[in-house]
Amino acid sequence: MKLRAVLMGGAYLVAGAFVFAAGGAAGIYADQAYPDVVPYLAHHQVGRVDTTELAQAIRLIQADYVDGNVDMTKLSHGTVSGLVASLGDPYSTYYDPDQYKRLQDAYEGRYSGIGIYLAFGTGYPTITGTVPGSPAARAGLQGGDQIVKVGGKDTKGATADQATALIQGANGTSVTLTIQRGTSTFDVTLVRTEIQIPSVRSTQLPGHILYVRIYSFGSSTSADFAAALNDGLKGAKGVVLDLRENPGGFISAADDVISDFVTSGETFELRGRNGSVERHTVSGSHPAPAVRLVVLVDANSASAAEIVAGSLQVHKRAKLIGTVSFGKGSVQQDFPLPDGADIHLTIKRWYLPDGTTIDHKGLQPDVTVTLASSADEFDVLQPGLGYAKDKQLNAALALLSSG
Repeated sequence: MKLRAVLMGGAYLVAGAFVFAAGGAAGIYADQAYPDVVPYLAHHQVGRVDTTELAQAIRLIQADYVDGNVDMTKLSHGTVSGLVASLGDPYSTYYDPDQYKRLQDAYEGRYSGIGIYLAFGTGYPTITGTVPGSPAARAGLQGGDQIVKVGGKDTKGATADQATALIQGANGTSVTLTIQRGTSTFDVTLVRTEIQIPSVRSTQLPGHILYVRIYSFGSSTSADFAAALNDGLKGAKGVVLDLRENPGGFISAADDVISDFVTSGETFELRGRNGSVERHTVSGSHPAPAVRLVVLVDANSASAAEIVAGSLQVHKRAKLIGTVSFGKGSVQQDFPLPDGADIHLTIKRWYLPDGTTIDHKGLQPDVTVTLASSADEFDVLQPGLGYAKDKQLNAALALLSSG
């Protein structure tokens, strides 16, 4: 059973058919080549779990529940879901077969829907960003917009799963969102479509500065990022690496990006139960070992994005500009079940090369700069719009030009 490690942060990507729990927002979220083979569930000897009450509850439902047509598949899924939920870990979760299939598509950067990032709380789901070129982006939805209704249904207090059920749908179908922006409220109707999330995009900025944005650390990120450096480094006097709104991804990709800028040493380490330690070290070629580097981070930079930013900061290879990052220092692994479902379980915690953890704390930028709105961020897919309002990017460019 091949497994992958994944690190995802705290935003949720709603690509119409799926709310991607980026911190839930996978394989080993972070390492595509984590253990090549892992024994099937329960490979650790642990204290025995008393299943007497569970078995009794199942028998009672089957024998005495008023509706005799109990869906045993749903009952089974609910049982496993409840077990995982009882851990009280927001990043350990259960995916039914359909959810897991969508999650696998998400790992590959494929989504079906409208393309928005959402944050959830006790109020209305709040958009934190949009996927470039998506229906949501074309409609002008922006960070800070609150979704108060979907198809006329109120969404106050909605969970990620509930939002998924409301927003998801087949390609070509439409969904109407009621948006609250400041003091105004309006409806917008979007047509769901297949969305390919870009992994890496780059451009040249004035002053011979190479700007590279990593949207998430997916299966193609290592190669895409290497190509961006190969195409743009010649003659560059500095690099701006933009990890804002990046929910994380595969740790193997994080390893590779760090190794592009650092020539030796540890990239990060994983610590598991019983004191086990797995140290990741710099590897491969190092195409940009000396070029001046600034990394942009914000509150939605999470997990694998924090590994990269934090490791480069610890190695004194880059300055961080922006705001305190999300603060997710754990690693999840997917354990597929025979029926196509999946248990997404926290198995390790990660630490920076200096031994520190950012879990529940986030990374502290070297230079704190806030934006009035995420809509002020430079859009590398529309460079002609410029970056006059992007105070964080302008601060990075000023730092690179100062010496």
